[in-house]
Amino acid sequence: MDFETPAHWETLRVGVRALCERYGDEYWRRLDVERGYPEEFIRELSREGWLSTMIPKELGGGGMGLAETSVVLEEVNRCGANANAAHAQVYMMGVLLRHAGDALKRAYLPRVAAGELRLQAFAVTEPEAGSDTTRIATTAERRGDTYVINGEKIFISRVLQSDLMLVLARTTPLEDLDDRTRGLSLFLVDLREAGEAVDARPLRVMMNNHTNAVTFRNLEVPAGHMVGDEGNGFRCVIDSWNAERILIAAECIGDGRWFIERASARARERVVFDRPIGANQGVQLPIAQAYAHVEAADLVRHKAAAKFDAGQPCGPEANMAKLLASQASWEAANVCVDTHGGYGFLADYDVERKFRETRLYTVAPINNNLVLAYLGQRVLGMPRSY
Repeated sequence: MDFETPAHWETLRVGVRALCERYGDEYWRRLDVERGYPEEFIRELSREGWLSTMIPKELGGGGMGLAETSVVLEEVNRCGANANAAHAQVYMMGVLLRHAGDALKRAYLPRVAAGELRLQAFAVTEPEAGSDTTRIATTAERRGDTYVINGEKIFISRVLQSDLMLVLARTTPLEDLDDRTRGLSLFLVDLREAGEAVDARPLRVMMNNHTNAVTFRNLEVPAGHMVGDEGNGFRCVIDSWNAERILIAAECIGDGRWFIERASARARERVVFDRPIGANQGVQLPIAQAYAHVEAADLVRHKAAAKFDAGQPCGPEANMAKLLASQASWEAANVCVDTHGGYGFLADYDVERKFRETRLYTVAPINNNLVLAYLGQRVLGMPRSY
């Protein structure tokens, strides 16, 4: 086991940090108030190639693995920015590169890599199915060389900021299946051509996250835009979920380190009763405890990423990385607020903004209770609990 950090990872961190320094706390604070999308920031991320790291070099990308990509997203969040505004374009490569046909990849990925097109939306979750993905009701009916999609999705982020979207839909009725993980198919939708067939309605949520309720009304998608084989979409999506959970873990590690750094600085600098508050064990020890948990979660993240890049099964590690990192970042967030006291609730200190942002990850993109249920059943061999 080699725990040495590759030298080029630091090069990645330095490059991301230099970009993020041009978009400091005031920029993100203003967007939070306005509920605005970080258009300029995302444009620069794309132009400098940070959102195309996993796309092969022959298609215009960086040709890197998930491990390097996770370092990029971690550093974005560690700098006080929010990778949530763009991370889907990265983790969706886990499914496109492994399952999309060559024609589809060559038609779109070079333009995604160049920053000409944005692939930011992934439409899976539905109002009734929730986390039970195999019970989604959105349908895709074959009509000649076209599939016609009808149905509703919920909590689909960045639809209005994206040119392309992946959509999971049912191509075989559930009642006709012995295996309910079959009968679902995945499609790459060009939103520029969809017109009124895709109706996205923004939802206001706790943090500045551009999520939507989406309705598909007779959306026509070329048969050639299917990703993978018909009926095998759920299996394809699993690859994206593993990548997503590893990258979400990396973002949580970045958040956690941001909180620890801010809390430690505050504990050193804030003087009350003629001594720095960090001299009090009631302040110091919780920060150290949160730091230990963030660092432990980081090791699981890197193990999961290494297995993903090696093409090895990594479901348990990806899920554990997301679980532990989201718990660690939430712990660090609370410690940071406690350390700042009343100032932790002031927008000018940015702690409350990051506090709201990192809270999302204990619930989404998968609830931590479902991660525990997965580990209990699939890893530890206990009876199904849901």
